[in-house]
Amino acid sequence: MDALLALDQGTSSSRALVFDRSGRLLAVAQRELTQYFPQPGWVEHDAAQIWADQLACAREAVAKAGVKPTSIGITNQRETVVLWDRQTGEPLHRALVWQDRRTAAFCDALKQQGLEPRIRELTGLVIDPYFSATKLRWLLDYLPGARQRAERGELAFGTVDSWLLWQLTGGAVHATDVTNASRTLLFDIHRGDWSGELLDLFGIPRALLPEVRPSAGVFGKAVEFGIPIAGIAGDQQAALFGQAALQPGQAKNTYGTGCFLLMHTGARAHPSTQGLITTRAAQVGGDAQFALEGSVFVGGAVVQWLRDGLRAIGGSGEVQALAESVPDAGGLMFVPAFAGLGAPYWRPDARGALLGLTRGTTQAHIARAALESIAFQSAAVLTAMNADVGAAERLTELRVDGGASANDLLMQFQADLLGIPVLRPQVIETTALGAALLAGIGAGLYASAGEIGAIWQLDRAFEPRMSRDEAAARLAAWDHAVRQVLAG
Repeated sequence: MDALLALDQGTSSSRALVFDRSGRLLAVAQRELTQYFPQPGWVEHDAAQIWADQLACAREAVAKAGVKPTSIGITNQRETVVLWDRQTGEPLHRALVWQDRRTAAFCDALKQQGLEPRIRELTGLVIDPYFSATKLRWLLDYLPGARQRAERGELAFGTVDSWLLWQLTGGAVHATDVTNASRTLLFDIHRGDWSGELLDLFGIPRALLPEVRPSAGVFGKAVEFGIPIAGIAGDQQAALFGQAALQPGQAKNTYGTGCFLLMHTGARAHPSTQGLITTRAAQVGGDAQFALEGSVFVGGAVVQWLRDGLRAIGGSGEVQALAESVPDAGGLMFVPAFAGLGAPYWRPDARGALLGLTRGTTQAHIARAALESIAFQSAAVLTAMNADVGAAERLTELRVDGGASANDLLMQFQADLLGIPVLRPQVIETTALGAALLAGIGAGLYASAGEIGAIWQLDRAFEPRMSRDEAAARLAAWDHAVRQVLAG
């Protein structure tokens, strides 16, 4: 049997999944990833734990599946920075996670210097701590001797995909793919190469950087498994691929720790005037592909907060029942800006708020408002996306995936707000599936990306039920709540 192993290294867990050639899930293994918060706004992971857990999950999933995979695909939390010693393979510091905001002041200084238009022109991104460059610069400045060692070629930088690829190949391969490179603020998305101008601006030695390759193709051989690593893509671009959204105008939203809405724009790098970013989509073959993206920093993480912070639920699976125990949120509006607000606001200084509290507010109302906040934030991104592309290319449907897409209450509310069908596939593990399919193409199991469309199968379509007037009123209330938060 032809099988594909996907390593799905996310923000909250490391997982390994084995799929057969038709996209059917054969086995999965998962380990929760420890989160470190040394100071308010700082978020770190242990890179050594990431590797150890990911390897253990791969071994377990392959054993459960009972088949030897043909190839390996890697998908990963993007923007997170790992800096390691090329000789020993040991990380010099905990990984700085994409949610980390410690470089906000430096980002503000860059904006005040008027540098954002040029950076956006080259990278498609905005200046924000979310992206990798300022985090890497912080490590080089913070760790004694790191900058000098980097200039001598003794250190290696990578996003998590590069870190895993290095470890899997026993240090033989230091590379990344175009999707991950495009999230660093160091990559010229038009030329398809690292930008010397940006490296100078951020003070990053070129010797640190991995080689950039297309998303499908043989990167190297996994020493332990004896099979090629033949596909790599950042998690959201992998999900776009796994959703078979391969044509301009097709879009997906992934409901994970954050929410990430991507619209494929084909060979065109579509600039945004609405607070979105332009990024590389997964590349199969020689032609560059692009997408518009809006990133919500706190999506499913709000459910984790209900569980771990508020202790309103014992497990994440309980949130829908608690939210459905009340008919609505009782006028409560929850803006979960735990790590600032992402697109289309880009306010790293924003902080969360519960608005409209009364003596009648219960944990159930808070749970419902928390779920609704995920849909409200995603709706704001989609509104911006439609404004960018214009009426002729407005979205007519939204494909969804990620853990929270299993929540029927949330998906129905999302369809109600957007006024378009929300389509959930039979396999909601589309991030891992996308990585597996890229590896299948890279290893020659599939002839082309065209075969991927037949693998996608619909589970359920959520049709809008709410009147457009009511939806507009709900969205206006959300906008009012956000304005109050931004006013401070």
